[in-house]
Amino acid sequence: MKDLTEMFANAGCGGVAAYIQSGNVIFTAAPGLASRIAALITAQIKKRFGYEAPVVLRTADELKKIISTNPFLKAGVAEKELAVMFLADAPDATRVRTLDPDRSPPDTYQVRGREIYLRFPNGMGRSKLSNQYFDSKLATVSTARNWRTVTTLLELMKA
Repeated sequence: MKDLTEMFANAGCGGVAAYIQSGNVIFTAAPGLASRIAALITAQIKKRFGYEAPVVLRTADELKKIISTNPFLKAGVAEKELAVMFLADAPDATRVRTLDPDRSPPDTYQVRGREIYLRFPNGMGRSKLSNQYFDSKLATVSTARNWRTVTTLLELMKA
């Protein structure tokens, strides 16, 4: 995480901070830099470590909207069952229709824009609703976070 936060700082970001050891970085960036930062950091990771690791970003406003529009939360599902998969790109509607809603019962999901809202009644560990599954079906890349991490990240972004 130290290397990753240094990459953001060296790219010109301010207020760089990491949250837990899973690639969560909070930062500020000027508008011109913000639109390029994902590509810059992806290139730096490849240069320094020799592999491609896609960078998926959300602004504080986007995260606030994601949290406020979670369909499972609105339906009263316990927060410990929830997660969000953040997609690098909005998937094509045709690809979304190819997803199997019965792939991993009792787990369920809803695709909304660049997010997939997930419900894991028995935890994420054994679910077949994986990044690999969604990435291959939707032709994008994703990263998933449990609900506690999502809400904590927003709180840290406000601080």
